Amino acid sequence: MIQREQLLEYMKESDYKPMTYQELEKQFQITGAQDFKSFLKLLNELENDGHIVRSRTERYGVPERMNLLRGRLQAHAKGFGFLIPEDRDHPDVYIHANDMGGAMNGDTILVRITTRGAAGGKLEGEVAKVVTRANTQIVGLFQMNEGYAFVLPDDKRIGRDIFIPKEAFHGAMDGHKVVVHILSYPEGRAAAEGEVIEILGHKNDPGVDIISIIRKHRLPESFPDEVLEEATSVPEVIAESDLIGRRDLRSKRIVTIDGEDAKDLDDAVNVERLDNGNYVLGVHIADVSYYVREGSPLDREAYNRGCSVYLVDRVIPMLPHRLSNGICSLNPQVDRLTMSCEMEFDENAKVVRHDVFTSVIKTSERMTYTNVRKLLSDEPEAELLERYAYLMDDFRLMQELAGKLRNRRMKRGAIDFDFEESKILVDASGKPTDIVKRERAIAEQIIEEFMLAANETVAEHFHWLKVPFLYRIHEDPDNEKLQHFMEFITNFGYTVRGRGNTVHPQALQSLLNEIKGTKEERVISTVMLRSMKQAKYDALSTGHFGLAAEFYSHFTSPIRRYPDLIIHRVIREVLEQGDMQAKRHEYLSSRMEDIAKQSSERERVAVDAERETEALKKAEFMMDKVGEEFEGMISSVTSFGIFVELDNTVEGLIRLSDMHDDYYHYHEAQLALIGERTSKVYRLGDEVKVRVARVSTEEHTIDFEMVDMQPRQKKIGLIDALKAVRRGDKRGGRRGEAAGSGAGGRGGVGAAKGARGGKRGKGGTGVAASGSSKGSGKGKAKADGGLSSSRASSSLGARKDAASGSVKVDGSQSVSLKGARDSWRGADTGKGAAGEAEAGAASIRKRAVESGASVGDEGVTSDGWRSSKSEARALAGLGGDRSSRKRGGKGKSGASASGEGNTFGKRSGKGAAAATLGGLSAASGRKRGSKGVNGISFSGEGAASDNGSSGKGIAGVTLDGSGAGGGRKRTSKSAGNAAAGKATGVDAAKARALDAAAKGDSGSGQPRKRRKQTKK
Repeated sequence: MIQREQLLEYMKESDYKPMTYQELEKQFQITGAQDFKSFLKLLNELENDGHIVRSRTERYGVPERMNLLRGRLQAHAKGFGFLIPEDRDHPDVYIHANDMGGAMNGDTILVRITTRGAAGGKLEGEVAKVVTRANTQIVGLFQMNEGYAFVLPDDKRIGRDIFIPKEAFHGAMDGHKVVVHILSYPEGRAAAEGEVIEILGHKNDPGVDIISIIRKHRLPESFPDEVLEEATSVPEVIAESDLIGRRDLRSKRIVTIDGEDAKDLDDAVNVERLDNGNYVLGVHIADVSYYVREGSPLDREAYNRGCSVYLVDRVIPMLPHRLSNGICSLNPQVDRLTMSCEMEFDENAKVVRHDVFTSVIKTSERMTYTNVRKLLSDEPEAELLERYAYLMDDFRLMQELAGKLRNRRMKRGAIDFDFEESKILVDASGKPTDIVKRERAIAEQIIEEFMLAANETVAEHFHWLKVPFLYRIHEDPDNEKLQHFMEFITNFGYTVRGRGNTVHPQALQSLLNEIKGTKEERVISTVMLRSMKQAKYDALSTGHFGLAAEFYSHFTSPIRRYPDLIIHRVIREVLEQGDMQAKRHEYLSSRMEDIAKQSSERERVAVDAERETEALKKAEFMMDKVGEEFEGMISSVTSFGIFVELDNTVEGLIRLSDMHDDYYHYHEAQLALIGERTSKVYRLGDEVKVRVARVSTEEHTIDFEMVDMQPRQKKIGLIDALKAVRRGDKRGGRRGEAAGSGAGGRGGVGAAKGARGGKRGKGGTGVAASGSSKGSGKGKAKADGGLSSSRASSSLGARKDAASGSVKVDGSQSVSLKGARDSWRGADTGKGAAGEAEAGAASIRKRAVESGASVGDEGVTSDGWRSSKSEARALAGLGGDRSSRKRGGKGKSGASASGEGNTFGKRSGKGAAAATLGGLSAASGRKRGSKGVNGISFSGEGAASDNGSSGKGIAGVTLDGSGAGGGRKRTSKSAGNAAAGKATGVDAAKARALDAAAKGDSGSGQPRKRRKQTKK
């Protein structure tokens, strides 16, 4: 008889063509009636499960060979969705709202690909079949009508209401929160139909809000009777027979360190110093697997729950309290069974010896983070010091070892996000009374470092034993998200080193160190975190990107995480039996993948429920504060508004529809909103004052109104410094004519017809001559210097912030004023130009100081944006190794900003020496430049032309782009002003280098034909 796997493997073969059941019957030589019946049953099962598909011509094949993909639907509140394919290597597929085919969020579906983007672009598809339904029950608000009712789902990803016929009300009244069982699913224009199976109470009744969230996420509130019976049978004290084979550690000073309100104490630690100077760290974890046996009711329930869930006002435990708060909790001065990991570290915190074994301990003290923090402070409280005097040497040794472990982690490149977390305090009725910040001080860091060390040690130990195991993995960031993050940080003047499309975590941690203590720290950290993938469980050890660890597992919390319990079970089996038998090895290996998937899914559910309850209670906390004003920081910018986070971590939305002072455009690359009339810019990290406008406890949302924006820190940038030079330096040549009227209508913004002050004679170079635009006669000039006036390069355009007077270049990938000194890798031929331009920059700074401009420690800066000490090198970039197949800029002096190209696969512009500044080439595909706002060109000439090349210069200072030229003449008042400035006192190197800042789009918005560039 043909087997399931045999049939699937045959259909997956490359030369397989869909067959009818008769052809398959003949292929597998099925003759007997019973075999034929079993074969048809197998076909039907595989079809119902979505593993194979039957076409309209009654032919069978696997989905991937029939232009279909199998996966899970991730729906959005706006109606559209994405297919998350089961094939991890396949990209997600976008599904339009009209192509959902009645599928609901979480359903397993088959999708037909309808559109394939060019060169690996986005895929679009339509739902061909719903294989399995994820939603059988819906929680929502009951709205009664005459003779019927609708339930509005709490989960907004279920976009359509549920129809309830009168006979299915079952006592529900208008305004009740109810649980509905779905009887029929949506089809075409018909809504889903259901019946009320539970009434939670009126929406305004105390506690109904949390109960609704618990039901929505299907979190079990109580344990089945058989589970409670088994838990009750577990003894409350340890017998002598339980100690057989265990190492007795009851004489050691071992402590637990947890929060004040913790009840499930599952980890304890001790540290000793050896005579050879090494440290011995013991991490002792509650031996839960000794009590929860494989396949028992307790084990099955723990598997289904996956983990404990910590809501604002309650905990939903993975195991009954009899175990989690009783015999498995490492309470002080009582014997407890543990699984221990003992590690010896040398002076450099390197593990030189380790051992994993079962043990029995008796903890000396139940310490809290607060008390340990106070004891290790500079001035500990006398009473505390007296109480714990016998442990002080241990705590100081813990602090010393934890510091070394952390330093070692940081050196290898681990990423440490130092986010401020909050705790919502509630009264007995569940009403929030305050929101306080959680501290993450030395006590928390000690436990964190010790647990990380144990998790890594255990993971590596059992990896090399080659036994079935569960690992905690964190995959490398997605290239597209990483590129977006790289583009984003250039807005703040930062850069991150990388190779090709990859970045080592150490480079990201270096950035976090660099921004520590700055106002933009939280914003950049948040965007960095969002650019990364979620950590998850896996049966294979593929490494942990965030920790820069090759091996990592979860070993330290078996009371509240099922994967930890599984790991303990494997460890016990290996310790007791030695080598694992082949049949047992095969069975566990087959189970690990399923456990990893289930545990990851349950963890995601728990996180969603925890976040939702926090959002609910924060909304309740702000209910009586409508009309009050608060200081906050812009934490996210979207196409529909601005999210602002207050100091107490409450986050609210300023809707675009409520911003009446201007018409704002959303710029995704810069994560900014820019006013069309005023050019006012709102971007991530800006400090604002807001007023609480609306609060909805039903939607768990808070709406703010903009009151005021704090001025950004104003420092003098290079362009501002140049203006100061022009105002203060009287030794320059005569003021030139406007650059915009190039000879014969071909001069563009450059050509500088009357720039008589330059040293080049013919038309001069001035301070800002043309990029490489062709003039005629004496009007030609080249932008071939090695310096630019902007903060960040790479091809993403520029803008002049009319409101604040600051000039901003929105860089693309990795080249910025800040950090350019670290990333300069230009061609050898470019070093001379960079040096020449660097000298020019020094001259500029000197003149800027003489003219009253301020120069910061890191060079001339503007608008709170950082620059390097050598701005001449600022646009030199990550030449060479960013994308070896892409062309760099054509900087005449050889100091190409892009080297081999620095914009993740997009060609750099033709501007001189790092003049890859104009245009939106890295972000806009084939789109042309923007018309600009209020005469301010955003994207430069020919931004992001068809081949992805950037524009020919920088557009950031192009004012009134529709100016003097007329017809085909491309003019720029700012270019004219710059070229006409008294610039002869500034040497030619910096003048040529600043040419890039004078070019830009005329602002007409009309396509401009490409013109051949004449080389000389």
